[in-house]
Amino acid sequence: ESILKSALGPEKFIGGRGELSSYSSTARQKLESLLNKNMRIRMTDGRTLVGLFLCTDRDCNVILGSAQEFLKSSDSFSQGEPRVLGLAMIPGHHVVSIEVESDSLVGTQGFSQGSSH
Repeated sequence: ESILKSALGPEKFIGGRGELSSYSSTARQKLESLLNKNMRIRMTDGRTLVGLFLCTDRDCNVILGSAQEFLKSSDSFSQGEPRVLGLAMIPGHHVVSIEVESDSLVGTQGFSQGSSH
């Protein structure tokens, strides 16, 4: 099920500001609450990108700011040196999971359980 079409839950979110007209005000508020939060996105090729959520669109493409790329998927990023990307666009069809840093949401460190795409 597409992230854009799924109901909003604690780990899922939908479209960018320009794509929200058909979504409820609850969905809009949820999306806006995730702007500028740290996210970890796992991709189909095994890479993991971590950065600030800046926007997305109806095709589930995601833009991360201050992004870093990690080649090995792991809960501890200290195992490998990240590659600094800066601004990164992740095509929606390459997204496996998205996790929001939990201290961005509730004041604790680490990432929440992610949603599968």
